[in-house]
Amino acid sequence: MHQGDLNGKKGVYRINMVDAVTQWEIVLCVETISEVHLKPVLEIALGMFPFLIVNFHSDNGSEFINAVIARLLNKLLIEQTKSRSGRTNDNALVEGKNGNVIRKHMGHSHIEQKHAPLINRFYQEHFNPYLNFHRPCGYATVTVDEKGRRTKKYKTYQTPCERLKMIVQAEKELTFLREGVSLKALDEIAAKQTDNEAAGLMQAARDRIFKKFMTAQ
Repeated sequence: MHQGDLNGKKGVYRINMVDAVTQWEIVLCVETISEVHLKPVLEIALGMFPFLIVNFHSDNGSEFINAVIARLLNKLLIEQTKSRSGRTNDNALVEGKNGNVIRKHMGHSHIEQKHAPLINRFYQEHFNPYLNFHRPCGYATVTVDEKGRRTKKYKTYQTPCERLKMIVQAEKELTFLREGVSLKALDEIAAKQTDNEAAGLMQAARDRIFKKFMTAQ
């Protein structure tokens, strides 16, 4: 997702990855859509998920982006699929997150590419932990009527961490957690702050980096 143009100059690009089951979300940032910037950030992002990844579904963006992703996923033995042309619902979850999460907190204004490292530190230290341990998401219950029409009702609200724990405990299966990751360790991260404290600290950190954007102009 692109963060605006200004006088013909491109802004930073957001990389947003969302797990379709738990809604675990990792957001990072690159200066340009080039292999030199994209590859290391993708490696970091994939490593930040607490569970093993077996499939990566990418949108219908640049074929260059997908070529870089394909090489990396092949190295990591992760299967890649792509959205169908013209079928925007294929990526409805991540598109919704782009607007309701990233645009809500980071806005639409142009941010210079040189600020990508600063934004990434904010994402890794504040934003991603807030999203996954302290921000509840809606999880749909889908019903199908006699005509095959699907209806979604959102009655369950949990953080992605809570959802992951529920699935692990229900399945009684720990093998899909990454090596070194445990439910106890995830609980300890979540317990360090209340949801309101995490939100406040995240917002304060965001305000600090936006002030740096202004003074750097």
